[in-house]
Parts: sequence; structure tokens; C-alpha cells
Amino acid sequence: MMGMLGDIYSVFWLDLRVLRRHWMSLIATSLVLPLLYLVAFGYGLGRGMAVDGFPYLSFVIPGIVALTAFSISFNGAASKLQVDKMYYKSFDELLMSPVSSYAIIIGKALIGMVRGAISAVAIYAVGLILAPSMLISPLFFLILLLSCFVFALFGVLIAFIVSSHHGMSNFSTLVILPMTFLCGTFFSLNQLPAVAKGVLYFLPLTHSTELLRSILLDLPFPWLSFAGLLIFGVVFFIGCKVALRRSSV
Repeated sequence: MMGMLGDIYSVFWLDLRVLRRHWMSLIATSLVLPLLYLVAFGYGLGRGMAVDGFPYLSFVIPGIVALTAFSISFNGAASKLQVDKMYYKSFDELLMSPVSSYAIIIGKALIGMVRGAISAVAIYAVGLILAPSMLISPLFFLILLLSCFVFALFGVLIAFIVSSHHGMSNFSTLVILPMTFLCGTFFSLNQLPAVAKGVLYFLPLTHSTELLRSILLDLPFPWLSFAGLLIFGVVFFIGCKVALRRSSV
């Protein structure tokens, strides 16, 4: 067990050194788009509106926090891993090292989780200033870390599968971008037909949004979404294991 933890830390530490050198610029750039969403949707379009009995600003902030966790965790894990594979070739050296595949997957996902969690907490802090009625709960941070880790695993999986920047760009356009706007981040899923709502529950961002919103707005905890997020995490991890085994052959 200690050997596994040591291997995970070794993989994680390689990427953490890069983050420590450039963390201010990385965090600053990662906050631009969420803050624009917050201003445009929270203040621009949503001023005076109410959704599901809550002021729109209070409703949309948890969605933007979940969206920030999703985009930064996914891209933070996927982009770094893809650069290591395609340009620095350091990932090939990692595959040849005496480190287990589990340590590689978890270590690579942890850097995405850290980046996503830092950015999401920063947006959450801004949200508390704008909507102080939202709750502050330890459960929120636990669910946020779980969400960031699941999204980072998703990024690691896609980086293992996609072998070019063009392919990653296509995936972001066809999959990531629709998820950004369709997973209940900016509107209530109760407004959608039952069929469309059911389809969106097959996307991980939907479950994270439901969980974070229920905690911050003091709504009943959605255990089905919690189970769904865990299932996605397991599926992504297994997918990473299979993809890594194929790349090692």
C-alpha cells in the first residue's frame, strides 16, 4: 500500500512542479470564462428572474462552479498528458518505469483535480460575495473534490485515446461544448421534456451540478446523482486502465 502511494506521489509530483511555477497565470486564465458566464448570465440575463423558487443568481452560481470544476479538471489532466505524450515524450519514459498503471492513472488525474478544485473554489468565493445566502458546508468541498477527480479521470481517458491535437479539438467541440450548456448549469432540467432530461442524466456534469446545487441551496441531497457520479468515476478509471494497457503493448 505504501509503495502504491509512493508511486502515485512520484507521478503527481512531476506535474505539480509545473503547476507551482505557473500557478498564478494558470488560475487567472482559468477564471476568465467562468467570471464572464457569471456576469453575462447571472447579472445580464438573469437579473430579477427566479428559477425553482430561487433568485437566478443563487441558482446559476452552483452550476458555474460545477462547470469550472469540469472544464479545468478535464483540460488540466488531458492537455498536460497529451503534451507529455506528443512533444516531450516523457510519458513513454513513465511507461517504462517500474510504476504501476494504477499509480499512473491516479497520479495524472490528481493534477487535473487540484487545478479544477482551486479554480472552482475561487469561483465559489466570488459567488458567496454575490449571493451570501448560499450555504457553506464541508460536504460541498467533498463533492467538489469527487467531481474534479471524476472529470480529471475523464480527461486522462480521452488523452489516452485521442492521439492528436486535431482529434482533441474535435472531441471538445462535439462533446465538451454541448455538455457545457446542456447539463443544467444555466437552467433547470425541470423545464425540459422527460426524454431530454433522461438523456442528460447520462452525462457526468449533470450529476455534479445537481449535487453542488442541492448542497449550496439546502435542497434534499440527490443520492441518485451521487451514485451516478461514482459510477462515472469507476467507468472512466476502467477505461483508462484498458487504454493504458493497449498503449503499453
